[in-house]
Amino acid sequence: MKLCRYGAAGAEKPGLIDAEGRLRDLSTAVADIAVDAIDRIRSLDHATLPLVESEQRYGVPVSGIGKIVAIGLNYRDHAIESNLPIPTEPVYS
Repeated sequence: MKLCRYGAAGAEKPGLIDAEGRLRDLSTAVADIAVDAIDRIRSLDHATLPLVESEQRYGVPVSGIGKIVAIGLNYRDHAIESNLPIPTEPVYS
């Protein structure tokens, strides 16, 4: 199950990408994709959700995000491929 939001900027609808890679509309089942909606979405029969046939713009998958905390060089290989020293502690940004 891959969750997404699609449609015009500021008016996105909740959706999911099914096992065959097709976009399905979730708006009849949940108002939006939020943490408290995940169990409800998992319990649905995804094959019964309406298919979205037209080409769509994708937005951010989850609404209401206040902050993003990033961990830099969090894998040894990432530091190596970036030609940077391997940090001794996590690098937060």
